[in-house]
This record gives sequence, C-alpha cells and structure tokens, in this order.
Amino acid sequence: MTERGQIQYGSSTITYTVNRSNRRKKTIEITLDGHAGVLVAAPEATPAEDIAAIINKRAKWIVRKTPLSGLDLHPRRFVSGETLPYMGRQVRMHIDEANDVGKALVSFRHWHFEVLVPVGLEGPARHDAIRRAFLRWYGARATERLREKVRRWSRLLGLQPTDLLIRDQRQRWASCAPDGTLRFNWRVIMAEAALIDYVVLHELAHLSVKGHSAEFWALVASVMPDYASRRKRLREVGPYLSL
Repeated sequence: MTERGQIQYGSSTITYTVNRSNRRKKTIEITLDGHAGVLVAAPEATPAEDIAAIINKRAKWIVRKTPLSGLDLHPRRFVSGETLPYMGRQVRMHIDEANDVGKALVSFRHWHFEVLVPVGLEGPARHDAIRRAFLRWYGARATERLREKVRRWSRLLGLQPTDLLIRDQRQRWASCAPDGTLRFNWRVIMAEAALIDYVVLHELAHLSVKGHSAEFWALVASVMPDYASRRKRLREVGPYLSL
C-alpha cells in the first residue's frame, strides 16, 4: 500500500512517499531517490503521524544530504524520449508496440533502448510492465559486467570471493558476507565505469580486512590511489541511479 505525506521544515517542504508492507515488522526506513524523492518503507499498521514525526526528526539530514531543490522529483514515465542511466551515460528509450510479444522486452542497440510492449497495454499496467522489463535487463547486465570486473580485480589483489550475487538493495551498493560472498546492488551498473570499479574493489578488499580501518583504506589506496574522489562522486550521483 502506497501513500504520500508532507511536512514543512523551515522554508523547505518535504514530500515523501510511504510504502507499507505487512512483511516489515518494526523498523521504518528512509531512502532518498533522485526521481521518486523521499521514500519511506514502513510496517503496514504504522500510524501516519508516527511516520510524519520520524520524517520531521530526520528533516535536517534529508535537506542537507540531498537538497530538495537539486533533486529531480519527477517520477519515471517510461515513454519514448525519456532517458535512463547506464554505465555513466544517459540512454534514450524508444517504445513501440508489437502483437507477438507477451510481456515488455528491452534491447540495447547503439546506445539506445528499444522497448517492445504488447499491443493494447495501457496506463499503470504498461508503466509497471516496462519498469519490470528494465529491472530484468539491468539485472542481467549487472551480473555480466560485475563478474568481469570482479575477475579482473581479484587477479590484481589475489583475493577470490566464494560467490557473487546481484540484489535489489536501497541502502547499500554492495556487501561482503563472512563466508566470502559478494552481493552487489544492480543499480551500480548505472554508474560510470570508474565508480563500478571502486565498488568492486571496496568489497574485494573486505575479503582481507573486514572493517573500515586505516589498514582497509590503505589496501584500497594501494591499487586505487584516487579512491576518495570516486567515493565522493558515487555519493553525489547515487540518488539519481534508480528506476
């Protein structure tokens, strides 16, 4: 169940979207999305006033972290002419209808997205079908590209993960499990190659050093001296890498 709310913080109006779920038991999670704005994931029975109170408590962080005036708060429409990020570039999409497809399909040709949707699919159903098609496409590309980059950086560091998984995560770009499994957020494939390399190297380094100690950053710097500028850039563009 989805709803919208709004609070005033000084001269700023913070509009947020609440996604309720009966699978979420206690915690309320706030994320910032460059296109959808402020997103709140909450347990199904959470009172609206409790959510507003939490937004109000985090308002200073929200405004400071990603100034609302700098966010593109227009949600994706998934129409011809719109662009999506891929490997650091904005790629324009063209959408057409076809009688011989059962679901929306995405293909990538000459730095353009070609999208086919079933004839007669309209409104929210069309929007959701195209979005799901892009999720599948990005997930497949992320698996392919990240495996290549992990192989390359693994050879350089002499560190080998036990497995590599692609996940749909809001808060993290990647994680390293105690068993050596690396999990990557599919959205990282939207970023430029230098930032993808940073994320991959960061997680591989955790195979050797678990925390973010001076030893950890020294290991990262030993093979990527400009990691700090890449890290800063990822923080800047991160909210805009989404569907």
